[in-house]
Amino acid sequence: MQRRKTQQFQLGNVAIGGDAPISVQSMTKTDTRDTDATIAQIHKLTETGCEIVRSAVIDEDAAKALAPIKKATSIPLVADIHFDYKLAMIALKAGVDGLRLNPGNIGAQWKVVEVVKAATDSGAPIRIGVNSGSVEKEYQRLYGGPTALAMVESALAHVRVLEDLNFCNIKVSLKATDIERNIEANRLFASKSDIPIHLGITEAGTAWTGSIKSAAGMAVLLAEGIGDTLRVSLTGDPAEEVRVGWQILKSLDLRQRGVTIISCPTCGRLERPIEDLAYRFEQELAHIDHPFHLAVMGCSVNGPGESKGADIGVVAHKSGKMRLYKDGHFWRNAPCDDVVDIVKAQFEKKLSEL
Repeated sequence: MQRRKTQQFQLGNVAIGGDAPISVQSMTKTDTRDTDATIAQIHKLTETGCEIVRSAVIDEDAAKALAPIKKATSIPLVADIHFDYKLAMIALKAGVDGLRLNPGNIGAQWKVVEVVKAATDSGAPIRIGVNSGSVEKEYQRLYGGPTALAMVESALAHVRVLEDLNFCNIKVSLKATDIERNIEANRLFASKSDIPIHLGITEAGTAWTGSIKSAAGMAVLLAEGIGDTLRVSLTGDPAEEVRVGWQILKSLDLRQRGVTIISCPTCGRLERPIEDLAYRFEQELAHIDHPFHLAVMGCSVNGPGESKGADIGVVAHKSGKMRLYKDGHFWRNAPCDDVVDIVKAQFEKKLSEL
């Protein structure tokens, strides 16, 4: 795939746009005013592979809480601001790496000027976010509702406000709850601008339905080279958003992180149950962030071939034991009860030798 050519800028220690890797983001779901809970959640997200985190700023206390949160955070912190420009000013003073706000929604022009000046001085980029559920009424009247075109025109209008003030460190998100409109809006914006795009399907749903919906919607755009950052928006644990985001990128071979596990769907040839084994591998190897490859196979038809193409392969055998392959060659037999510990130790050994 050929990535869409965009502008590039820095968000803290993460490059956005251009030839930079597509970054995985999430948002804290704690009350930002509860600094301990928010810091703990950010640490969990970081361990899971989150590269940028955003926190809601609902009032002045939440804005002031960003200072200690930022000090305890190793990944870029973005303040999510709506309507009140003073909250953006406090957040920038607290040291956040970026803002998520729409300049047209924070009041008089002088307020926008103040925020832009402060963001310029601190080097903080701004993400403009347009959601299908909050498109301004004027654009809905012009374009017959919250259509893809209405979303794009709203985004471009916000962009012009910033560009007229010579502010160019901008990324844009255009998120709809339905996949078709989401794809159409992002394609249209990509055809009109070289500003980096943050992808997501807004209000995608629970972990199961939302993951499928997000993958279906974002994969189309990513395969076309559209998208510079992404967030999977799920109801529930934000760490799951990060895991799903990485899996989408890994499936398209756009990024690699952690152990990729392939496992057969099982059929009548199955020589030993492997479903529980595959889930155990997912849990026990989750802490390894290096891109290793593991095959978990249920019979000797495809098992040896898939295993030889993996760093480690595990194949069920009619003898009751598991046949293990390593680096393309048969390695050893092992009891089923021991195989997870054996493979985990081997991956940790490989990791220590890198």
